[in-house]
Amino acid sequence: MHSAVISGTGLYQPPHTITNAELVTAFNQYADLHNQRFAAEIAAGTHTPMQHSSVEFIEKASGIRQRYVLEKTGVLDPLRMYPRFEERGDEQLSLMAEIAVSAAQQAMQQAGKTGADIDMVLCAASNMQRAYPAMAVEIQQALGAGGYGFDMNVACSSATFALEQAVNAVRCGSARCVLIVNPEITSAHLEWRDRDCHFIFGDVCTAIIVERAETATSADRWEVLGTRLATQFSNNIRNNFGFLNRSEDSDPAARDKTFRQEGRKVFKEVVPIAAEHIATHLQQLAHAPADIRRYWLHQANLSMNQLVLKKLVGEATEDRAPLILDEFANTASAGSIIAFHKHRNDLVPGDLGVICSFGAGYSVGSVVVRKQ
Repeated sequence: MHSAVISGTGLYQPPHTITNAELVTAFNQYADLHNQRFAAEIAAGTHTPMQHSSVEFIEKASGIRQRYVLEKTGVLDPLRMYPRFEERGDEQLSLMAEIAVSAAQQAMQQAGKTGADIDMVLCAASNMQRAYPAMAVEIQQALGAGGYGFDMNVACSSATFALEQAVNAVRCGSARCVLIVNPEITSAHLEWRDRDCHFIFGDVCTAIIVERAETATSADRWEVLGTRLATQFSNNIRNNFGFLNRSEDSDPAARDKTFRQEGRKVFKEVVPIAAEHIATHLQQLAHAPADIRRYWLHQANLSMNQLVLKKLVGEATEDRAPLILDEFANTASAGSIIAFHKHRNDLVPGDLGVICSFGAGYSVGSVVVRKQ
């Protein structure tokens, strides 16, 4: 049995930002056009008018101030309200693979690895660009990696669930060096016309190298002490977009089938699940929540993270649980990895940390690490 370490991380940050003010302007223009279109029905009481959004509403509800996106003109066009991407030919590198390769190269450089060193690639994200061939296999080829690769989707917990697969593969010997990538093009599966969620997501890609401790040459190594995963079915976060949609003859005027959630229910139910999950995991490893120097939590909602931390250690500080949500927004599976990528250099050998995600499913994943 081999010891597994995280020896490198990478981050692809898209070139465009959308501030809350920009988003609110576009959304309110769309709402006005919608209300004009249905003015007669609204007057008759058979149609509910759309309410305006506001910067204050967004920041109070989420803590988000801006988000990065791959394309912003389509999102901010009140006649469109979703990104505008050019279709690529089958012979071209796909968009998801392109941003994954960028993040992967950073992680590989940090870990001192080349494509030839990698023998397993996991592409873990909340949505895949296509069903097949697997995105992971395309990324594997683009990097010159060996071994095998596959895609996996556990919504916002995809990265932590992939980490367990990578750690297990390294420990048992089926892989020596694993690359995990989390390409999240969330702008393409967000309903930008829904006031309750139009501000939530941003685009990004993260990458992680997991390898045998004895092969790691990076000065920044994190021993994986344990992983723990759990799922519990809930309809409160859902995405119904899929290949069967065209066969269902759905109402073309109905709401977009992509992301939707019952935000208040999610908050109420997920916070205790996440806190209990982490506490139980730490207990299994003979540690208490207070022993943990840093929590790199899923970045969905500021108040949610603060409450999880208060349940664990009694208080919530940015030093104990860094926030990247205000800058990046919710980046689905990548959020906790961005926090780990950006906020670990000040820790010293022996310090303990927890990478934790929670989201649709419900799904919860925790990875306990120790700075070497």
